[in-house]
Amino acid sequence: MDWFILVTAGLFEIGWAVGLKYTEGFTRLWPTVGTVLSMIISLGLLGIAMKSLPVGTAYAVWVGVGSVGTAILGIVLLGEAAHPLRLVSLGLIVAGIVGLKLASSA
Repeated sequence: MDWFILVTAGLFEIGWAVGLKYTEGFTRLWPTVGTVLSMIISLGLLGIAMKSLPVGTAYAVWVGVGSVGTAILGIVLLGEAAHPLRLVSLGLIVAGIVGLKLASSA
């Protein structure tokens, strides 16, 4: 259950990272409200997951999920470059997340 909570926290991290773009420097009310709520939920869930998961693993997975998801949404929603090296690098981050999960189960 803690891994589910951690991944959910990472998904909310994606929400606030992408949301920052839409706040236009916190000048747009509703995108700002959504972004701040995503921040609070993300950090709250991360804290809950860290009750039983190692801090280094939990933080690395949280950042990894957020980084990969944000980069993918940047490509899909914002027209950012999908350079092959960028995609390979994102794949390496995913491999690292899987590796951390496997290492924590051992």
